[in-house]
Amino acid sequence: MSAAPLPAPLLIACALGIEHLALRSGERGGADGSVTVLRTGMGPRAAERAVTRVLADPALRDAAVLATGFCAGLAPGMHPGDLIVAEETRDPRGSTACVGTDLLVRELARALPGRTVHRGPLTGSDHVVRGPERSALLETGAIAVDMESAATLHSAVLAGVRPVAAVRVVVDAPEHELVRIGTVRGGISAFRVLRSVLPAFFEWHRSLLLPRR
Repeated sequence: MSAAPLPAPLLIACALGIEHLALRSGERGGADGSVTVLRTGMGPRAAERAVTRVLADPALRDAAVLATGFCAGLAPGMHPGDLIVAEETRDPRGSTACVGTDLLVRELARALPGRTVHRGPLTGSDHVVRGPERSALLETGAIAVDMESAATLHSAVLAGVRPVAAVRVVVDAPEHELVRIGTVRGGISAFRVLRSVLPAFFEWHRSLLLPRR
């Protein structure tokens, strides 16, 4: 009798050292299959290079990809530590649809009771967005912005058909603009939230492995 095939792996991509530290120090139990946490480096080009390189490895060729880390919230009333579940990611090349967003919203609410979870389009930028530019992006319908998610998901689907998603933690917002991550209360709050998201990511990944009826 032949052995059962191994489940498709999960690749979790973030950009910054502090994001990688939060994910590596978070709860790792409960994963089905191989999980790789990749630090891509900052910016869309770094994300593209890192994700393309890693997915060329035969061991990760079929991996589901989830982009995560910090972001800037665009809508008034958002606070540091709020969660963003992307329905799609956007950049000048177009949009990439995300998979399993209902489940992610549900599991994040379960993992982080009391935290606000927003869902909607997540737009990409090649620089830190502040002030009037933030308002202009909100007018496009996007609810948050970061520099790597759109590039990460675009590169992932370009490398092969696979499930992709993006979940970000708000580190600054229109009424809470930060100068440096990790040196103020908002950054600390976002770090603590990011440490707690892995169980939701693993449930998302597990749902992808279930047989479809």
